[in-house]
Amino acid sequence: MEILHSSVAVAIVAAVLFVYVWKILNWVWFRPRKLEKRLKQQGFIGNPYKFLFGDSTEMIRLRKEAKSKPMDFCHEIAPRVVPNFHKAVNIYGQNCYLWFGPRPGVIIFDSEIIREVLSKSYVFQKPGNPVLNLLVRGLVTYETDKWAKHRRLINPAFHLEKLKHMLPSFYMSCSDMMSKWEEIVSSQGKSCEVDVWPYLQTLTSDAISRTAFGSNYEEGRKIFELQKEQAELIMTASRFGFIPGWRYVPTKTNRKMKEIAKKVESSVLGIINKRIKAMKAGEVGSDDLLSILLESNFREIQQHGDKFGMSLQEVIEECKLFYLAGQETTASLLVWTMILLSKHLDWQARARQEVMQAFGNELPDFQKLNNLKIVTMIFHEVLRLYPPVVLLSRTTHKETAIGNVNLPAGVQLILPVLLLHHDPQIWGDDAKEFNPERFSEGVSQATQGRLTYFPFGWGPRICIGQNFAMLEAKLALAMILQNYSFEMSPSYSHAPHTVVTLQPQHGAHLIMHKLDCASN
Repeated sequence: MEILHSSVAVAIVAAVLFVYVWKILNWVWFRPRKLEKRLKQQGFIGNPYKFLFGDSTEMIRLRKEAKSKPMDFCHEIAPRVVPNFHKAVNIYGQNCYLWFGPRPGVIIFDSEIIREVLSKSYVFQKPGNPVLNLLVRGLVTYETDKWAKHRRLINPAFHLEKLKHMLPSFYMSCSDMMSKWEEIVSSQGKSCEVDVWPYLQTLTSDAISRTAFGSNYEEGRKIFELQKEQAELIMTASRFGFIPGWRYVPTKTNRKMKEIAKKVESSVLGIINKRIKAMKAGEVGSDDLLSILLESNFREIQQHGDKFGMSLQEVIEECKLFYLAGQETTASLLVWTMILLSKHLDWQARARQEVMQAFGNELPDFQKLNNLKIVTMIFHEVLRLYPPVVLLSRTTHKETAIGNVNLPAGVQLILPVLLLHHDPQIWGDDAKEFNPERFSEGVSQATQGRLTYFPFGWGPRICIGQNFAMLEAKLALAMILQNYSFEMSPSYSHAPHTVVTLQPQHGAHLIMHKLDCASN
């Protein structure tokens, strides 16, 4: 009898082991090979699948090589910023795919397919990334009904009327930066070299602290520094993000990421608890994003019950997202705008003339900021050449017909923002040149109605903070142009790279010239 029981136990263990071995083999070999065959039948081409790692090893090598040295100044930045996608398209053409571990990613250039992908947010969802969740969750990562609920609750904070009330906070943050530059430049006479990148990061960090939490940068500095460190660590960890359970392996990087996540959560929770306490004590509400979000959430819970509102943990995640997204996108837009205008002095002069005609030396106001045509054209062109987010990705969860192809479940769709923004077939022979004039009649005219320009995304999931970022950037640039002219320093190194957003790897060293206000 004991022998029989032992035999049964061995058989059960063997069967369980067989099932798990089969699942692993299916995940790392049989399923990828099946997907590869299906993609080839649909007319896509790519590298042959390599066991487990796919193209990941080559991607890491290309990125490391690209970042190893600066490039000559030009706007053909794709080989440095997205070397793996650039190489794949050059070798195989636009109907190609790459392997992210055992999962294929199809690159999509067709504007109608892009329109369909971005408009059907319930069908084409963002691929899950547990490692990225340590940096930020919330609206940007949620899907389907949960995303819809959070979008509805957060929307009131970004209404146009609310944004008008944020101008004084933007102005205070810009004034602080102007004072710092004044001190530096004055010590050298009327001109000196300044690395403007850290100052622009501080500006946008300060602005989101004031507008989101009613505090200044000093109170939020710890959170920003931790989030910045976390972003760097996640870029490293993402190399192995396709391996299930990798985030649980107690590597030095994983342990550090978890430690930082706890510190950030604790800091944000402290801010939220203070605000909730003040609201319960009957203190007058504020127009900052946190107050508006909490009021919107409380109202929803009172009217419809807890399940229709956000939990405290979800409010924390949205606040972390405010911090990250509110700072990164605007800082990226401003730094590349200053870099490009330091090289294209004719456009800098045109923008300054427009600003001075609109405001003179007075504080820019909301209505006139929105009417700055040349500044808006410049921003559109900067966002075309140097989009903060260089690609978007979605995934199929079941067999999906799109365009004239049927994609199997488990395929990523890569929307190559940077490659599309630089494509001569879309923008003409001057696609890689700085020419804001192409946007003189607006985005729709420049793109001829095609969805080939989407620096803030598009469709239902278009960036909720787009107007926030553009208003802040317009005010900051207007104040800079009122007070300074600037040109590129000989020590500037052109080295665009991505850390969450597109950034200058070695800073932005410009020669700043203080303007004589009387001569303006």
